[in-house]
Amino acid sequence: MEGGIHTSTDTSAFKECLSLTWGNPYVLRLAFSAGIGGLLFGYDTGVISGALLYIRDDFKSVDRKTVLQESIVSMAVAGAIIGAAVGGWMNDRFGRRRVLLIADFLFFVGAVIMASAPGAALLIVGRIFVGLGVGMASMTSPLYISEASPAKIRGALVSTNGFLITGGQFLSYLINLAFTKAPGTWRWMVGVAGFPALLQFILMLLLPESPRWLYRKGREEAAKVILRKIYPAHEVEQEIQDLKESVEAEIKEEGSSEKMNIIKLLKTKAVRRGLTAGVGLQVFQQFVGINTVMYYSPTIVQLAGFASNRTALLLSLLTAGLNAFGSIVSIYFIDRTGRKKLLIISLTGVVVSLGVLSGVFHETTTHSPMVSRVETSHFSNITCPDYSSALNSGAWDCMTCLKASSPDCGFCSSPTNKLLPGACLISNDTVKDMCHKETRLWYTRGCPSKYGWLALIGLALYIIFFSPGMGSVPWIMNSEIYPLRFRGLCGGIAATANWISNLIVAQSFLSLKEAIGASWTFLIFGVISVMALLFVIIYVPETKGLPIEEIEKMLEGRALHYKFWEKGNKPHEKSQAA
Repeated sequence: MEGGIHTSTDTSAFKECLSLTWGNPYVLRLAFSAGIGGLLFGYDTGVISGALLYIRDDFKSVDRKTVLQESIVSMAVAGAIIGAAVGGWMNDRFGRRRVLLIADFLFFVGAVIMASAPGAALLIVGRIFVGLGVGMASMTSPLYISEASPAKIRGALVSTNGFLITGGQFLSYLINLAFTKAPGTWRWMVGVAGFPALLQFILMLLLPESPRWLYRKGREEAAKVILRKIYPAHEVEQEIQDLKESVEAEIKEEGSSEKMNIIKLLKTKAVRRGLTAGVGLQVFQQFVGINTVMYYSPTIVQLAGFASNRTALLLSLLTAGLNAFGSIVSIYFIDRTGRKKLLIISLTGVVVSLGVLSGVFHETTTHSPMVSRVETSHFSNITCPDYSSALNSGAWDCMTCLKASSPDCGFCSSPTNKLLPGACLISNDTVKDMCHKETRLWYTRGCPSKYGWLALIGLALYIIFFSPGMGSVPWIMNSEIYPLRFRGLCGGIAATANWISNLIVAQSFLSLKEAIGASWTFLIFGVISVMALLFVIIYVPETKGLPIEEIEKMLEGRALHYKFWEKGNKPHEKSQAA
């Protein structure tokens, strides 16, 4: 039925879902073609983290100004906010297929602009174009898949959109790693994104519009032709009847003008409580720091004491791989464990892992190798000026050296052991090459540490716990927690809240790290995660196995399932409780 939730509560149901999917190549083609939008979404969020390492090397203004680094990352998110905001209106006006085509065009243009950018300004312009495309695709791809999938496998196919997003992030790290030795490095990294956008554009030209959108626009016969390709013969007539009844009910509830009354929306208890849970989850998803990890993971790895760009990319590939694996775990467990329990397990692990990261970075900053006058004097006429003029130069360590800013300085490690005292020198490419020629390591963003491997464990734990719960559940909850007549508007509000929160975190992380240090920054994320855990326990209902109508009744009656560790009631029991 339209508007229902189709669950897979055991292994046999999961196998049946796979069988139905593979048994209909047409549906697979529809889902795969639209799913490339999720792949583009994930690729863009992942690729910039590795490309930024090399952009900083090419454009010295970007390396010197944290605000430019943050702008390169966050302007795509700003574009996505606008893309998501106008995407809802465009989906209703022009259809899902046309919006995906527009998104692909914007993404392709943005990739070309970025790959050919002569400076930071044009690079940021390209990021805005890409962001507009990502914002449109992020809400349109799952919508198209949902409306063009058979009822029995709709839930699973929509859930795979999350896997394609994380798969895109993993692919971006592979691409980043592949081009580390190629001429142009970061230009290839950002430019390659144009190819899947072009592929989806071609595929979507060959595919039909969403049958639900066609039906709502009065093109019933065209919608029926598509539905007969999607559904088996013995199910298609019932699905057409369900779609007809659903559309008629929506028009009756919304009015013929299809305009939402925002005052009526806020006065509706179920919607108000649903928005509290849905928007809260989307905001907390970002403020527990996930996109700090995804956007800046190579930088974080370097902060932990791994000097090489290539090593940082290779190690951060593990982060992206774990994220993709976690989305697969979510698909399997979401209807077995339940949304609320999965969120609580997820956030508990996130709090612990952020505590580990905070502790590790505290140790790396307070126990970094000392600066040696002997090692520094080994290099003639390139000593860091601030170190030379310091009255307390004997107390300087690696972190003090990296904080010098007139000009910027770097730490050249001891040739025998990176943890022994090293040299504090002026930071530029010539000095970096001189350091490397003597088989020393060159540090400008983090210091050598024996605790670096613990930072990798902390990052891995963070992703392992975040991805199956906080990574997937907020999007799933927002697709089912609102009454059908308000779902589009409320989902748009929640998605906009997510992108705005994403922008705030992306724009502030590096500045926050420079102002108070990485340790305190991760500690703040940890405190926010504790707040998120309390929010989930108090405000988020368990919706596992409940149809939309029962969820609405539950929210109206405030029958939230606080005792998440107990087995949930059956739907009809919850209805009575409500």
